[in-house]
Amino acid sequence: MRVVFMGTPEFAVPCLQKLIDCGHEVTGVFTQPDKPQGRKMILTPPPVKVLAAENGIKVYQPVKMRDGTALEMLKEADPELVIVVAYGKILPKEILEYPEYGCINIHASLLPKLRGAAPIQWSVINGFEKTGVTSMQMDEGLDTGDMLIKGEIEIGKNETAGELHDRLSVLGADILEKTIDALEKGELEPKKQNHDEFTYASMLSKELSPIDWTMTASEVHNKIRGLSPWPSANAKLCGKTVKIHKSVLADEKGSKAGEIVVCDKRLVVCCGDNNCIEILNLQAEGKKAMSAADFLRGNAVEKGAFFE
Repeated sequence: MRVVFMGTPEFAVPCLQKLIDCGHEVTGVFTQPDKPQGRKMILTPPPVKVLAAENGIKVYQPVKMRDGTALEMLKEADPELVIVVAYGKILPKEILEYPEYGCINIHASLLPKLRGAAPIQWSVINGFEKTGVTSMQMDEGLDTGDMLIKGEIEIGKNETAGELHDRLSVLGADILEKTIDALEKGELEPKKQNHDEFTYASMLSKELSPIDWTMTASEVHNKIRGLSPWPSANAKLCGKTVKIHKSVLADEKGSKAGEIVVCDKRLVVCCGDNNCIEILNLQAEGKKAMSAADFLRGNAVEKGAFFE
């Protein structure tokens, strides 16, 4: 099948690789423009572009999707089907309707739950025990199209969003293979979403990072792992901001939210329900991430001090 692939970040790479491995004719890859990255702001291609270039696939990087330029690029690639995975741009009606088989999206949630930009992170922040991937026939709405095939996985109780991201990207490639196989065999059975059951996974920002220690220990723990690796949960200790990357629920009890109840090789903090979390990995301003034990060796932290 002649396919155009639209995707940008690392999450989309296994899906493009799956198309290549399965022998589909990928006539073009659409991805976002190269962007400056790092302290030196070096212009860097998206991961999907790198894979496309390695396989000799023509890359298109339209800045806008609604000025006709992207449609002309699509006509040049002339696909029967468009696959969209974390592209990061909204497709206009004329692009959605151009391919014979339309546009299929691989979305990292069990739709209609968690439509939107950050379903992986919000599944963790919200404390979900399971999530998955849904292939969907795209329409003009935001993740509102008919569902095609789903795959489900359990979320580990200490799993970070970054770790879950990697597992879901692999699952997404498997769901994509099953979806195209069913499409070619005429066996797809689209199912309407129940729009009354939808939830929204808004884009992440650094404004979400500060920890409210009056939340329950489970809520604080879920926030820490849901914001890892970016934008990272943080809190103030002795007036300085500290990023907190990993935690677990602890057995200790406390009485005041934010109070450090253990700081001897372990760093245990009380939350709003008097239950505690243990911080496993954290990062002081201007320093590299380190274990709690290493942090405590290099910083004078006393039992009874408070995270703010």
